[in-house]
Amino acid sequence: MVVDQAEKLRLMMRRREGNAQVIAIASGKGGTGKTNVAANLAICLMASRKDVLLIDADLGLANLDVVMNVKVRHTLAQVIDGKKNIDEIIQRGPAGLKMICGASGLARIADLTDFERQRIVQQFSELENKADIIIIDTGAGISQNVLGFCESAQRTVVVVTPEPTSITDAYALIKRLSQEHSGTKISLLVNMAESRADAKKVYQRLAGVAGRFLSTTVYDAGYILRDEHVRQAVSQRQPVTLAYPRCQASYCFMALAGKLSRPTAVAADDEGFFKKVVNWFF
Repeated sequence: MVVDQAEKLRLMMRRREGNAQVIAIASGKGGTGKTNVAANLAICLMASRKDVLLIDADLGLANLDVVMNVKVRHTLAQVIDGKKNIDEIIQRGPAGLKMICGASGLARIADLTDFERQRIVQQFSELENKADIIIIDTGAGISQNVLGFCESAQRTVVVVTPEPTSITDAYALIKRLSQEHSGTKISLLVNMAESRADAKKVYQRLAGVAGRFLSTTVYDAGYILRDEHVRQAVSQRQPVTLAYPRCQASYCFMALAGKLSRPTAVAADDEGFFKKVVNWFF
């Protein structure tokens, strides 16, 4: 009986593969500005005429709604509980951005019944046909939840600051991702950099060590310059790219969006982001 149900699940997932480019935003530790990066990146990609869906997948400290100043109406927990369909929990944020707000209810995903799993997989798989690009704001650290989302995405952007502890923790995350051989393209974004030269040193240090000791290529996603406007925008509960579109941080986010909007090559037999997420948790 269990085998039959598992086979039905696999057959269902083969029916339709999503076309969205999926980018996971992660960090080795808190305090790197990861959620701000996810929010402003999504806004800039929208400005470049991409259809973007931003998902808060931080299962411990979901706060994307705070950064974006939106009132949470529905969450993924309601989909898991069978109270809502996936379409019903997508809400609009600043500039009309499509968002799915986070929920601690995701933490029980590993305890679902076979029937619940089948429903969730079907619901999740539909998201891949609802946007050109899906941005996943993961939690900080190297928990199973974070690794599951990162390893299932086509690209993982690891956000780091020039602080020594941030660099050390970013390397730990890169090491874990490289050990899984998931195929996700790992990029490094240096946030709160004092200068381009400062950011370049951080990137070269981490990329060099990862190449030498992990045999892993870490791509350069660029940098976000330290800018007082970012702090001001956070206080106003607005993405800096909307509050201060002409500040230097906003220009950096625009450059980041330009880099990441270029499609990542995906194997012809790629099984899809949400299918891989479900396989990780189950």
